[in-house]
Amino acid sequence: MFTNRRRFTTPLLAALMLVVLALGVAACGSGDPREVEEGEVVKVNHLKYTVIFSRYLNEHDNEDAAYLVGQKPPQNEHNYFGVFLQVKNDTHETLGLVDELWITDSVGDKYEALESESEFAFPFGAQLTENEQSPELDTTAQSGPIQGSVAIFELPEEVSANRPLLLHIPGPGKESGVVKLDL
Repeated sequence: MFTNRRRFTTPLLAALMLVVLALGVAACGSGDPREVEEGEVVKVNHLKYTVIFSRYLNEHDNEDAAYLVGQKPPQNEHNYFGVFLQVKNDTHETLGLVDELWITDSVGDKYEALESESEFAFPFGAQLTENEQSPELDTTAQSGPIQGSVAIFELPEEVSANRPLLLHIPGPGKESGVVKLDL
């Protein structure tokens, strides 16, 4: 009687383990990641955001001066930091870009994106129609050297010691995205 029970439970246990394994494998890669590395896509409110590049900006450099149009010189011991983004709307709806972006460091300090007058500026709150992208085709930002819209932040010099820096892209509910910046 004991051997019959053992013969019955072994295949049952094996089948149960296969079901658990299959569920685990099916869950891997399903859905959209909420935290990605710079260069990867994070989907927020049905829009695909990609940080294509991030770096410190130098107001004395000709290229960077175009990104910093309208900005006052940074505070003492602070620097401007640019996050260059592309956003795609692959849906059949008109969807709005986020109204704000912010960066946090490893100690929890928060830095909000600055308003910008630059032709390269990220268009906060703009609407993207069906299959549209930002920056729009044939615009200064899209045809520029980085081919992205820039969100500008003023960061203290010591922030480099508080890595990683995380860009937060707010969305409804749990749809917010986070991008680990390559600094």
